[in-house]
Amino acid sequence: MKFDYYYNNVPGVGKTRNNLIYTSLVNTDMTVFVQWYHNDTKYHTDQNQVVDINLMQEKYERELKYLQLMRGAYPDLVPKILDIDDTNRKIYLLIDGLDFWNRSNCQTQYYDETLPYWREQMTEIISAHKQLGLHKYSMHPSSYFMVNKQLKSINYFFAYHNSEPYMCINDVISHIHSDRQDKLREYTDKHNIPWDSPISFDILDKLCYNSFRNNYPEDFIEKCLS
Repeated sequence: MKFDYYYNNVPGVGKTRNNLIYTSLVNTDMTVFVQWYHNDTKYHTDQNQVVDINLMQEKYERELKYLQLMRGAYPDLVPKILDIDDTNRKIYLLIDGLDFWNRSNCQTQYYDETLPYWREQMTEIISAHKQLGLHKYSMHPSSYFMVNKQLKSINYFFAYHNSEPYMCINDVISHIHSDRQDKLREYTDKHNIPWDSPISFDILDKLCYNSFRNNYPEDFIEKCLS
């Protein structure tokens, strides 16, 4: 099976990397997506954000742990895992074409056209996380694939469980794009939230949803916050 890089095709920008951490691959038939936890300079166009090999390994292990947790509890809400290559840190996932973001031409106004019930499905996924005690901070629209008109959630490398210690924003800054960091800064400055002290997951949840206001309709973000 042949694989190639998988990109977002953003209007006015062109092909951009699909993820800041791992290297995204897809087969020719667009039926298998690969999360390759590898620091590929060509794919990331010399803008690599996670260059520490130990951190990359930790992200891979976190993805696998919580993806498998979701598969066990809510198998319809995440893709089927076809194969796991621990040696090369590759996770092979069953998909059905482009992700939700790409299918919507990378524009919010096309979400309803792409999938009329996306709000309900995404809310179901977020509710499942709550039931399992998970806090997932990678909620960009490209973090969801569609299989049989059902959203499937991925990117658990940036997810944490209630049982884990609280973290500082500065601890995870390499996971966050500079544009989103600016949005985070607006919110943290307004609410006097420090970047160098541990913060509860509940506060980080609110911070996350507010930073994605440009990627989702206002009513959806407000529903998440409520």
